Amino acid sequence: MKLILLGAPGAGKGTQAEVICERLAIPAISTGNIIREALKSGTEMGLRAKSYMEEGKLVPDEVVIGIIQDRLQQDDCKNGFILDGFPRTIPQAEALDKMGVAIDKVIDLEVSDEAIVERMSGRRVCENCGASYHILYKKPEVEGKCGKCGGALIQRKDDHPDTVRERLRVYHEQTEPLKSYYEKQGKLRVVQGQDAVEETTRLTLAALED
Repeated sequence: MKLILLGAPGAGKGTQAEVICERLAIPAISTGNIIREALKSGTEMGLRAKSYMEEGKLVPDEVVIGIIQDRLQQDDCKNGFILDGFPRTIPQAEALDKMGVAIDKVIDLEVSDEAIVERMSGRRVCENCGASYHILYKKPEVEGKCGKCGGALIQRKDDHPDTVRERLRVYHEQTEPLKSYYEKQGKLRVVQGQDAVEETTRLTLAALED
């Protein structure tokens, strides 16, 4: 099965991708991860991406699409895959169609902006070992201190409420139009994110059967 996972930053796509990956025995392909892999392996597209990144520029669509195309031709994608973080825009979705990649279903994880801001801005990370906590859902035993190594807990810049809201604004502007793009193709399945991860997973797996 060839799938796309849509959803705003912080909607929990990574967790659902892992579950689907295990259930269907297909790889989860995250754009960030495969760009890093392409950089490491020194592929032609990887080297092109590197030149943009070293200049602090966004990697253009044609390079990202080239890296995706290379990845989808690998043996482990023969029986399907999950795309997480691609496509991000209508032009990227159109490029995927032109490549002849026949997507079976698009799962859209819906979580309110308010819930995402609360979820992400409440995260705290140990500056020593990287252990993750949350001020509401996974509190450390001693406030501000990591229970594993005693390191100080910090809020990453990415998790600051203003940064989260800006990322959500970009998502709504650039990526959300993909919902209607795939709805017109009859491929969209909407899953309402729940407070309990297990319940979201149950709904996601049910959407795959639909």
